[in-house]
Amino acid sequence: MNKVLQRNIIRGFFILFIQLVLLKRIDITFGDFNYIHFTIYPLILLLLPFKTSRTLVIGIAFFLGLTVDLFYDSLGVHAAACTLIAYLRIYILNVISPVEGYGKDSLTAYVYGLPWFLTYLGIFLFIHLITLYSIEAFSFVYIKEILLRTIFSFIASMFLISIGQLIFNPKY
Repeated sequence: MNKVLQRNIIRGFFILFIQLVLLKRIDITFGDFNYIHFTIYPLILLLLPFKTSRTLVIGIAFFLGLTVDLFYDSLGVHAAACTLIAYLRIYILNVISPVEGYGKDSLTAYVYGLPWFLTYLGIFLFIHLITLYSIEAFSFVYIKEILLRTIFSFIASMFLISIGQLIFNPKY
């Protein structure tokens, strides 16, 4: 097993463990204000190597989403959101491609810089969260709640992932 594959598997299980065991239990509530949720598991898909086949990325995303669905007692909501961002991954990567292209296979802040990584993360995390909360509500009658959850969860998750990237600074 090569080092890149091994590091991605270990990193994926570590991120999934943190999401399912620690972050699921955090409940930030201020009266009726219950819009802050930490979501870091899409990072597993974002940090996959650039040359990973699209079919494999979508398959990993689906099973990742199903795993999260099992722990969150949701019926395919996370699987649908993960599958969508996995499908859109190559298109967005082409749009935000660095000038020199993707010379390195690793899509981390260490390789391409923090501004590029935050743009990459921000686009995918926003798409993931708006999809997740829209499917969860399943009606645009709750558009206010969908937008509030998306915005506040986006800010909290971006902050947590950015701090993690600065602390751990993965090279692969």
